[in-house]
Amino acid sequence: MALKDITLGQYFPGHTVIHRLDPRTKLIFTVAYIVALFLARQVVSYAILLVLLGVLIAVSKVGLKSILRGMKPILIIVIITGVLNLFYTAGEGEPLVSFWVFNIYAEGIWAAIFMVLRIAMLITCTFLLTYTTSPILLTDGLENLLGPLKKIHVPVHELAMMMSIALRFIPTLIEETDKIMSAQKARGADFDTGNLMQKAKALVPLLVPLFISAFRRADELAVAMECRCYHGGEGPPPPASAEAEGHGCGRPAVCPGHVRGHRRAGPLRAVNLRKL
Repeated sequence: MALKDITLGQYFPGHTVIHRLDPRTKLIFTVAYIVALFLARQVVSYAILLVLLGVLIAVSKVGLKSILRGMKPILIIVIITGVLNLFYTAGEGEPLVSFWVFNIYAEGIWAAIFMVLRIAMLITCTFLLTYTTSPILLTDGLENLLGPLKKIHVPVHELAMMMSIALRFIPTLIEETDKIMSAQKARGADFDTGNLMQKAKALVPLLVPLFISAFRRADELAVAMECRCYHGGEGPPPPASAEAEGHGCGRPAVCPGHVRGHRRAGPLRAVNLRKL
């Protein structure tokens, strides 16, 4: 499995009906679809949900190939879940297959099929939401839906912003991981051979620079947001004086965060705001 197969968090621009839908509508439908998946018990229910999902994929024009490529990273999890349900679901009567300590019943086969379908359809529906909704619109929709929770002092804006930033940087971190792996392989590192423990130990030289890169990007993003006078959901405060009217952020006319770099950023450092 290549890292480029991980498509979670990516947005595919388009002009279909699904792309133009209000993000709140898509969020509500996604939650309702997931609830329906967990409530489904019969073959007819799964068939209806599967047909509905197929229609949505066709209308969105995302492409079945993109959906299947995104499913590759979780294929092992789906297989393990299906095998566990197959062998550990007890049934009535005589088992269909019996060997050693394992017994396979008809109920186990149906449970494994339903569980595999449930996981695959759940993840596909979530992929469809992120594929057809930009992170900004998704953040706004989530914040609007959770708006009533502000009355009980739940930090709705901060939660929505964290989710948006996490989705936004998943493709970036995957690309960074691919670059680090290529650099480590050029230095002689081997990530493909050996047993499970050897592969895990080989990932240590990969994780250290990846964490350093992630913290650096997070620091640069924090500096960029502060330079743009970001103050959370309440918006920027009013100017402290007439000199600050040009900024609208309550700082002096020549903002230290705009020119000399914020204290958290250390000495003068160029931060490319367009990339962030």
